[in-house]
Amino acid sequence: MEQLDFAARLRSVRERAPLVQCITNFVTVNDCANIILAAGGSPTMSHDVWEVEEAVAGVQALVCNLGAIGDLEAMLLAGKRANALGIPVVLDPVAAGVTALRREAVGRLLSEVRFAVIRGNASEIRALALGQGGGSGVDVAAGDAVTEGTLPAAAELTRSLARRTGAAIALSGAVDVLSDGTQVLFLRNGVPTMARITGSGCMLTALTGAFCGASPENPFGAAAAAMAALGVAGELAEARRLQNGTGNATFRNDLIDAVFNLTETQLTQGVRYEIYQG
Repeated sequence: MEQLDFAARLRSVRERAPLVQCITNFVTVNDCANIILAAGGSPTMSHDVWEVEEAVAGVQALVCNLGAIGDLEAMLLAGKRANALGIPVVLDPVAAGVTALRREAVGRLLSEVRFAVIRGNASEIRALALGQGGGSGVDVAAGDAVTEGTLPAAAELTRSLARRTGAAIALSGAVDVLSDGTQVLFLRNGVPTMARITGSGCMLTALTGAFCGASPENPFGAAAAAMAALGVAGELAEARRLQNGTGNATFRNDLIDAVFNLTETQLTQGVRYEIYQG
């Protein structure tokens, strides 16, 4: 396992201020832009098919979110151009196994674009790995949720998909599982309230884009640091929510604030991870 310096990855985002192009859905576009800004990056949400190739030439990372299924052609054009320029591309296969349209779309993306990181919930990663339908709308199906008992299976699933795609696979859930095809990492940060706001997964994918843009040479390390940062920030936001007696709407703002104010010391001391030995 390589040395995981989470603080150094966060520092790189703030020092390099990567410009991240997000082709994402209208429900979470504002949250994705704000989480990138909070981390120290800069977002651009260019998604029109007539400009994405030109726009991507000036960014440090591209995020393709299948929630914007109507922008599939734009994702393909931008992704291919990013590949040609050596710009890391991050995929969020939102509800990939739910409909035939989405299964076909993600199949095209995987066959035509080379991804640095693929970030999804357990149902989405399973759909990509096994070619099966599943999920509950945009949420993970109950039978796919990662538990202590299913961690070894989740590790093998992410590792096999990473080997097949060449991407770092980031499976997010109660325990996050990350693999580059060889090494597997478990991350144990975050709180259940993160699942009670719209777009926490999309925000994580956008944040992963910022970390990849700042550390393009190491997608695995970048994805691990992004997952750790949002998980630790979620815990800080939850502590604030409980102290103030607020709800999920305020929690969303507190989460963005926690990323903005996150220190390297908080991240280093707060992250809880383990290396899978299986």
